Amino acid sequence: MKTFSKDISHYLVLFGILLAGFAGLILFSYDNKFQNAVALATAASYVSWGIVHHYVHKDLHLEVILEYIAVATVGVIILFSLILNT
Repeated sequence: MKTFSKDISHYLVLFGILLAGFAGLILFSYDNKFQNAVALATAASYVSWGIVHHYVHKDLHLEVILEYIAVATVGVIILFSLILNT
């Protein structure tokens, strides 16, 4: 819990990124192409946040970057499949 309270500003930024992405998907529900762009931008922001977060904590490794990319890719695939089915 000590590290969470120390890094609350980091996690607030992550929450803001995900909230903005969610809001973009809702607000632009009429435009599938723009929703896809929002999903990609959110995923790229998530990966960027993860890289910066781990760089600051001096535990950035290739495996960490690949993990963030993998999670973002799965998220984009799920969102694209949901967007294209509507």
